Amino acid sequence: MKVIFYIKYHTRFGERLAIVANAKELQSSNGYVDMQYLNDEYWKLETQIDIADLPGQALQYKYIFIDNDGTRTEEFQSPRNLVPEDKDTAVLKVYDTWNYAGDVINTFSTAPFQKVLLPQRKASGVKPGKNTTHVFAVKAPLINKDEVVCLLGDCDALGKWNIETPVFLKFDGEQWIAALQLGDVQFPIAYKYGIYDKAQGRFKQFETGGNRICFEPAAPGERAMLQDGFIRMGNEQWRGSGIAIPVFSLRSKDGLGVGEFSDLKLLADWAVKTGLKLIQILPINDTTATNTWLDSYPYAAISAFALHPVYINLDAVEGKKSKELKDAIKARRKQLNELAHVDYEAVMQFKIDALKELYNEHGADCRKTDDYKEFFETNRQWLKPYAAFCYLRDKFNSPNPQEWQTNSVYKDAEINDFFDVKTEAYEQVNFYCYVQYQLHLQLSDAVAYAHKKGLVMKGDIPIGVYRYGADAWVAPELYKMDVQAGAPPDDFAIKGQNWGFPTYNWTRMQQDGFAWWKERFRQMSYYFDAFRIDHILGFFRIWSIPVHAVQGIMGTFDPCIPVHVNELGEQGIWFDYERFCLPYITDDVLYERFREKADHVKAHFLQKYGPQQYVLRPAFDTQKKVEAHFKDQSGSENILLRDGLYDLISNVIMFEQQGSGRTGFHFRIALDQTSSFRHLPPQVKEKIWALYIDYFYRRQNDFWKKESLKKLPRLKAVTNMLVCGEDLGMVPDTVPGVMKQLGILSLEIQRMPKQQDITFFNPANAPYLSVVTPSTHDMSTIRGWWQENRALTQQFYNTELGQSGEAPYFCEPWINRAIVLQHLYSPAMWSIFQLQDILGMSAELRRENPEDERINVPANPQHYWRYRMHISLEQLIKERGFNDELKGYVQHSGR
Repeated sequence: MKVIFYIKYHTRFGERLAIVANAKELQSSNGYVDMQYLNDEYWKLETQIDIADLPGQALQYKYIFIDNDGTRTEEFQSPRNLVPEDKDTAVLKVYDTWNYAGDVINTFSTAPFQKVLLPQRKASGVKPGKNTTHVFAVKAPLINKDEVVCLLGDCDALGKWNIETPVFLKFDGEQWIAALQLGDVQFPIAYKYGIYDKAQGRFKQFETGGNRICFEPAAPGERAMLQDGFIRMGNEQWRGSGIAIPVFSLRSKDGLGVGEFSDLKLLADWAVKTGLKLIQILPINDTTATNTWLDSYPYAAISAFALHPVYINLDAVEGKKSKELKDAIKARRKQLNELAHVDYEAVMQFKIDALKELYNEHGADCRKTDDYKEFFETNRQWLKPYAAFCYLRDKFNSPNPQEWQTNSVYKDAEINDFFDVKTEAYEQVNFYCYVQYQLHLQLSDAVAYAHKKGLVMKGDIPIGVYRYGADAWVAPELYKMDVQAGAPPDDFAIKGQNWGFPTYNWTRMQQDGFAWWKERFRQMSYYFDAFRIDHILGFFRIWSIPVHAVQGIMGTFDPCIPVHVNELGEQGIWFDYERFCLPYITDDVLYERFREKADHVKAHFLQKYGPQQYVLRPAFDTQKKVEAHFKDQSGSENILLRDGLYDLISNVIMFEQQGSGRTGFHFRIALDQTSSFRHLPPQVKEKIWALYIDYFYRRQNDFWKKESLKKLPRLKAVTNMLVCGEDLGMVPDTVPGVMKQLGILSLEIQRMPKQQDITFFNPANAPYLSVVTPSTHDMSTIRGWWQENRALTQQFYNTELGQSGEAPYFCEPWINRAIVLQHLYSPAMWSIFQLQDILGMSAELRRENPEDERINVPANPQHYWRYRMHISLEQLIKERGFNDELKGYVQHSGR
C-alpha cells in the first residue's frame, strides 16, 4: 500500500520534520525518516508499506521536529496507531495535525483524567466499509457521558449544516471516528465538529473557531484519513483541589504510631466528604540506611523503587498471627499511637521484628503463590539487588559498600547466588522481597480504593538518591560520587542546602536512553496518576557541591559555562588567582567576624600568608575538616567558632573549574555578601559584578534549555501520568518556557513569587497549567508563617487581604480561611493544601501551637521528620459541620 503523510507545520529555513515508525520502509540508522517540504504550511512523506510485515498489521508512527542545531522535539502522545484494514485501498492519504505537548487539552489525555476524573466510556469498533473514501477522526476528552461528537458540513453527506441531521461519530477508545463515502461530493468541503446530547436528543454546540476545510477528493482506490487533533472547545474550565500530607503523618485509631498505606483509605473517605479530588503524598521509598531517626528523611531513599516498610499495616499482612504477636501489636499500638510525634526508631524496630516473625510462619507459602511469582518476575531487575543490599547492610552494619567485607563491588552473578536455597543469605534476601510484596499489595489496595472513590493519587519523585544506597551500589557509573547535590542560598536557607546525594552523570545516562529514569517513572505509574518532580531545575542544571564542603554556598551549577580568564582581561580586570580564588582573610575580616575571639582564631586555626593576610592551616582548610574538629565539641561558643570558620573558607570570589588549568572559573554565589568582594577596589567591583550578573542570569539560558530538552521530553513520554514540576528557588529564565512547551504544571506559592519585583504572588494571576498552594512541606504553615515576620505579615494583611489597620498578632481562623479561599478561586488547574492549612480555618480543630505543624526545616540537614496529625482521621471524618463548610467552599469555587 502506498501511504502519503501530510502534516501542517510552519517551519523556518534549516528546520525540518521527520517520522519515526515501526514499518521497515521507514527505518534508518538515525531512527527517523525526513519528510519533504511541500509549502509554507505543509510537509509530506510518500512511501510504500507492506502491511503484512507490520507488527500486528498496525502502523505506529510519530512526528518529530528537528531544529537548526539538531535538537529533536517529539509531538506529545504515544505513537499514532493506524490499522489499514481495507485491502482494496491502494493509496492511503493521511492528513495529520501536530500535537503540541504544551497544548492545554493534552492534559486531559493524562492518567488522572482518563482513569479517574472524566467519564469512562465504552469503545465501539469503527470499521470503514469498502466504499469509504474519507475517515474523520477527532479527540474530545472533556465531553460529558451523555454527549457524543457529531460532524456537520456544507454538503449533503454532512447534513448541509442542519443541526437536526448531524453525522454521529463513534468512540474507538481514544478518538471519535466517522467513516464516510464522499465520492460524489464537490471539493473543497467545509465542515465542523459539534457536541450532541443523546440523553436530551438535541444538538448543543459547534466547536469554536473557523470552519475546517478538506481540499482532497479520493480517487478510486484511494482513502483520505483526516486526523484533526482535538475538538476546539473551552479547555481551561476544569479545576480541582486536593490535600497534601506525608503518609507518615496520618493518624488513625488502629495505627501503630505512624501513618500506614491502609490509612490512605480513611483519608480518601474524608476527601470525598469535603469535595476534594486529589491526594498528594511525599516519597514513600525505603530510606533504611542507619536504623536511626536519621532515616526519617524521605528524600534519601536507599532504593528509588522499593517501598518503605514503615508504612506496612501488620494486621493486614496475610496469614494467621499467634496470640503472642497479636497481644504485642495491641500493646505497642497503645504506646506508640498516643505519642504526639512519630517515634521512628521504635516503630521501625517493632515492625521489622514482627515482619520477620510473620515471614518465618508464612513466607515459604507466600513465595509459592502465582501472584507473588508474578510480582517477583515483574520487579526482579531492582528487587533482587535491593534485597541483597539490605542483607549486606544488616550483615556488616553499614549501608556503605566500601565498609563491607564482601560484595563491595556489585556483580550480578554473586547476587544471584544469594537466592540459592543452599546459601546463608537465602532466607534474609527473600524476607526483604516478601516485605516488598506485602507493601505492594497494601499500597495497590489503597490506590484502588481511592480510584473507586473518584480520587487522583499524586506521588513525588526525589531529585536525588542516597549516596550509600542500592542504586549507587549497582550502577555507580550513573552518578558523580565525588560531589554532592544541593540548592543555592534562598530566604529559607541562607547558606544554601547540601543534600549529600551524588549528582547524576547525565552523559552516561544518555548512552542507554535514560533507562534507569524510565524504569523509575514506570514504577511510579503502578501506583500514581500524577507526580511531582522534586526540584525540576535539576534537569536543567544541578547545584553541585564538592565533597570537602559542608554548606551549600560552596557549590556551583553543573553543567555550567565557566568564565574564561581571558574574559577578565577583556574587561580590564587584572587576574590574581590568590586574591580571587583563595579565602580572603585579613585582620579586619577576622575582627568583623569573630570580634574578641579573633586572636584565638589566628592562634589555633590560621597561619600568616604575607604581611597582611592569613590562610587556614592544612588541618582546617576545608569545611569537612572543620566539621570533624568540632564534631564532639558542643556549646554555643564552639558552634560560633565552627560557623565562623565555615564563612572564612567560603569567603572567595571564584571557584576554579576542575581540570581547566586555571583558565576557567565559576563565581561564588551571593558574591556581594562576602567581605572578599566588599574589599575590592570600586572599579574592580563594578566590573566583577557585571560579569557575575551575566554568568548567573544570561549566558547559561540557552545552554540549560538544551540540557533539559535532552532529558525531559524522553522521560515524560515514558508514562501517561500528569507531571508537575517543583520549580522553586533560583529559576533560570528558560525554565517556564520549557515547562510550558512540555505541558508540565508549575508550582505557584503565594509567599515565594517568581517575579523579583513583588513581595507576594497573587493566586488570581496563576497560569492555568499550574498548582497553587499557600505552603509546602519545606515551609511553615499559614499560621506559622504569620508569626515569623511582623513587617511581612502587616504588608500582607493590608495589600493581599485588603484589610486596613494593624494586623492581628496571631493568624485567626478567618485570616487562614481567607487565604485558603484565595487559592480555591485561583484560575490554576489545581489548588492543593497541606492538611494543617485546611484545619487552620477552624479554631476547634487546629493545633494549639503552629510550631508543631511544620514538617521540615530545609536549613537543617539533620531535621527529624516526625510530624503527625493531632486528631485521628476517624474523628476528622465525623466533624460534619467543618466538612460541610469546606465542601461548600470547594463547590462554590468551581472545583
